[in-house]
Amino acid sequence: MESKSVVISLCDESGVMVRPWSEAGFTCYCVDTAHSIRRDRVEGNIHYVWGDVRSWTPPPGVVPRILFGFSPCTDLTGAGARDWPKKSWPLLRDGVDLFMAQWYAAKWARCPFMLENPRGRLPTYIGHADQHFDPCNYGGYLDPPGDAYTKDTRLWTGNGFEMPEPRPVEPVEGSKMHKMPPGPDRQKLRSQTRAGFARAVFEANRQAMPQPTPPEKAPRSK
Repeated sequence: MESKSVVISLCDESGVMVRPWSEAGFTCYCVDTAHSIRRDRVEGNIHYVWGDVRSWTPPPGVVPRILFGFSPCTDLTGAGARDWPKKSWPLLRDGVDLFMAQWYAAKWARCPFMLENPRGRLPTYIGHADQHFDPCNYGGYLDPPGDAYTKDTRLWTGNGFEMPEPRPVEPVEGSKMHKMPPGPDRQKLRSQTRAGFARAVFEANRQAMPQPTPPEKAPRSK
């Protein structure tokens, strides 16, 4: 039986993006290679499942209502431009490949989608982003307000995705992510979705979403 109350979030370890959807009763799949490969973890309506975005397919009968993607930006972001010559083509290829796997999945799903990556190398290969924002633009969706900092984030969107209206707060924390000291969790903390933006996307898209069209066939890896 097809399920039309499903949210898929690719390359998502934290689950922050889908939490508002889960609280509203949607079944959510957060797919990432950081999750256990042997056993899915379930918290409420959120299923944390192991999967490589280039090969993972959803359970039979699932028709997603919206799809999110957060492919790794380590080898694509402009913040690491000084390292691009040393990394060379193989790592660039991997970064673009992971992003494009999400793009093909979104086209397959034929539902509203949002794919995130920072300013960097992607426009050279796939075109400019459709939207961009800083976390402070949506800090007013939190109670109390938060996310009072800047971090230029780019979005590639389509299939009826609604960009939420800003509720800005003063960015009193500045560019705190760039000032974060080195450490084992630095990359994860820098890339984690902000709760204010996640809430804003939920409020903008939960009612306006069109009924999904069932995919015709499974996505193919490139």
